[in-house]
Amino acid sequence: MKKSLLIVFGLCSLVVLSGCKSRESAFRQAYEKAKESEQTTQNNTQQTVAITQQNEDVVVTPVTTTPAVRQDVESIETRTIKGGFSVVKGSPLKTFSVVVGSFVTETTAYDLADRLKGKGFDSRVVKTNEVINGKTPWFRVVASSFDDKVTAANSRDDLRADYPGAWLLYNK
Repeated sequence: MKKSLLIVFGLCSLVVLSGCKSRESAFRQAYEKAKESEQTTQNNTQQTVAITQQNEDVVVTPVTTTPAVRQDVESIETRTIKGGFSVVKGSPLKTFSVVVGSFVTETTAYDLADRLKGKGFDSRVVKTNEVINGKTPWFRVVASSFDDKVTAANSRDDLRADYPGAWLLYNK
């Protein structure tokens, strides 16, 4: 009985210890692959530098990028606020505005507007007269406002990195 128990214990130990080894080798393989990739990148960088140094008569022209112009102006989605609204903090709205937040409490809206001002945006707080989920008024935080739809849509797309729910407000 003791011998069989000892044999079973020995087999279990062997299985457990051999199982750890495969994980370790998998991590080692991943590490070696990453190290190899890093060395390849360094070699490519060194080759690029060497080529640049050999060609002394190469003229470098600076690259300028221009923002993509939208051709589909009509397909840009905008919303309106039913029941009207009034600006309670900030300058008046232009035709198209980028809304980044909607709040029931006025102080929360003011806090977000102040943070946006700190980042260089001409933010505003708008008080709506619409009823949503039985609550009125709502306070919308506008990050920026524009006269044309394309510029507003580009601004909205840029702001969506930090504010995924950003949308365009059309001020009739």
